[in-house]
Amino acid sequence: MVRSYSLPNLHLTSTISALLCLSPVACGRRGDPVPRTRTAPAPCEARWVGHRILEVRLPARDALGTDLVGLEKVRIFYLPLGYARPTAREVLAGGVVVMERSRPELPKPGAVLQLDLSQIGRPPGWLVATAVRVGDVVGAPSDPVPWLDPVI
Repeated sequence: MVRSYSLPNLHLTSTISALLCLSPVACGRRGDPVPRTRTAPAPCEARWVGHRILEVRLPARDALGTDLVGLEKVRIFYLPLGYARPTAREVLAGGVVVMERSRPELPKPGAVLQLDLSQIGRPPGWLVATAVRVGDVVGAPSDPVPWLDPVI
């Protein structure tokens, strides 16, 4: 016996095609998406503008030269006085954090932040400032700034 040719059910085909069109289209990869790697911020610029007032110019770009959207923190590192002037990397590697400012107290990248360091009771040494991005990505340190004994 031969079956005669018939058209498919119109309601069934329209329902199936609508479901296929509305289903999410994936990229084909499995698992969670991998977040972008964060590039370290460019170095800050630090200088004294008054007695115990440190002016820190925040970087406007990262180490690759692209614009920064925002910064998470600014850290000030201290290293005691040694026999020779240390490099900025030596202060960062061997120093301790004496001050930290976080969002929302931070201005936008490229702006100037003034920090009052009169409460730091440290002997003579060196200070550097670093900018930190989200994910604790620490940027390059500023040039070392001398810290003198507050009694002098």
